[in-house]
Amino acid sequence: MDLIMGMNSGSSFDGIDVILAETELDSDGFPKAPRFICGGSYDWPDEVTKIVRDAFENRVDMVGINRLNYICGAVFAEKAVQFMKENHIDPLDIKVLGLDTQTIYQEQPDHAKIAAMTEEEKSDWLHRWLNGPYPAGMQMGDNSVIANLTNIDTVTHFRPADHVWGGAAAPLMPYLDFILFRKEKNPVMTLNIGGIANLHVASKDRREMFGFDTGPGNAVSNYLCKKLTGKDYDKDGELAAKGTVNEEMLDFFMHHPFWDRPVPRSGWVGDYNEEYIDSVLKKFGHLATEDILATACAFTGAAVAKSMLDNIPKDIIEKTDKLYASGGGVRNPQIMKEIQQRIPGNIEVTTSAEIGIPPEYKEAVKFATIAYSTIHCIPGNIPAAGHASQYSILGKIALAPRHIVGGPQL
Repeated sequence: MDLIMGMNSGSSFDGIDVILAETELDSDGFPKAPRFICGGSYDWPDEVTKIVRDAFENRVDMVGINRLNYICGAVFAEKAVQFMKENHIDPLDIKVLGLDTQTIYQEQPDHAKIAAMTEEEKSDWLHRWLNGPYPAGMQMGDNSVIANLTNIDTVTHFRPADHVWGGAAAPLMPYLDFILFRKEKNPVMTLNIGGIANLHVASKDRREMFGFDTGPGNAVSNYLCKKLTGKDYDKDGELAAKGTVNEEMLDFFMHHPFWDRPVPRSGWVGDYNEEYIDSVLKKFGHLATEDILATACAFTGAAVAKSMLDNIPKDIIEKTDKLYASGGGVRNPQIMKEIQQRIPGNIEVTTSAEIGIPPEYKEAVKFATIAYSTIHCIPGNIPAAGHASQYSILGKIALAPRHIVGGPQL
């Protein structure tokens, strides 16, 4: 078995998760379902947090973005090394480290326009992005910085390889779900609740899989909590639990421009940015804080339910009995309650802990698994879910100094 490490800092930007797992290639050529060994969570340095949040709002210039790429690489390396020291892990024992680094910008493909393009138009590579409908994104954290400081081969920046073929590359969770559930007879449904929530249907046949963003995970709740209380989030949903859902406010949420996008929709934390939150409070700021936060949780639940019905065939929904949830949002009981109350009644909401992966660490396990696949030249995208036109090997590889012929001290 090979030891693999994964890291994640998602759109909610509430910390850096690090995991150690083990896997090996199975007889079908794919990795075996990874076995989670241990994990840890770490805070971003305060001085870096401000820069990243400013980058979310497009308030960092080119010089700042350039330096931020190296800064984030250093932070990721520092936390990886701290995790290894705390858990007595020798970096030389790690086969690969996988992380997508910190996304600061993301735009979705225009699937309809891409589908309507001729082969001649698609062969004009320049105009795929110059004035075309292909997706793009930016992640902060240079992989050469990480590989050299940790002394572990590192794979990062998984999304662009899918973007090249018109795929959304968001969410990326369907690949891990395929690895976990490909031997199950029936499709399996999962939900990841980060800043943005995404829903997935895993199947033993990758051509029958689904994966799409549903809208807000905990982004709206967190932003509103910060504005109204000064706290980064509503711990255990305590304030929201004391409130009552305001139907007028919920209706306002459900008319967000996200819903005007064709399915499968992709979202980004920028959809629910400071400007949007200010518009919400301008209209509903007279409500009690508890009611506002209760309605934000209802928004997440309603968005999951609508997205499920909009994207997943009725027969799959009807034969699904469990929805395995993961991500930071599972720690908010009100969000979980609202999802359970609003999705079809035959489906029980539970967490990935039932399958041996702590819900707070599933994203990091995902990146470790994709990285392991990358170094074995196994495609890590699911075209049926992300709507890419073909499979691709995801990520950019940086080799560790331990591979230097003659040794790193040469």
